[in-house]
Amino acid sequence: MEKAIKLKVRKELDGQQQFNIIKLKGSLISKGYTEIIHILDQDDDFHINSFETSFENTNEVQDFITAFINRENLADTISLYK
Repeated sequence: MEKAIKLKVRKELDGQQQFNIIKLKGSLISKGYTEIIHILDQDDDFHINSFETSFENTNEVQDFITAFINRENLADTISLYK
C-alpha cells in the first residue's frame, strides 16, 4: 500500500533556500523513500510537491522531513501539506 506525502513549497526562494529544497528532494529519493516527486502550482505563492512512499515508511519520512526543515531553518519556505 502506498501513502501520498505532500509538501507546500514557497515559489520565491533565495539561492540557499533553493539549494536546501533540492537537497531535501534528493535525499528523499536517494534514501529510497520515493522514485519521483511531482510538482503542481497551488497559487501565485506556492507549489505542491507530492510523492508516494510505502505505508510502512510514512512516519519515518515525515520525521525526516520535519527534522530537515528544522535543521535548515526552512519553516517559512516548506511545510508538510495536509
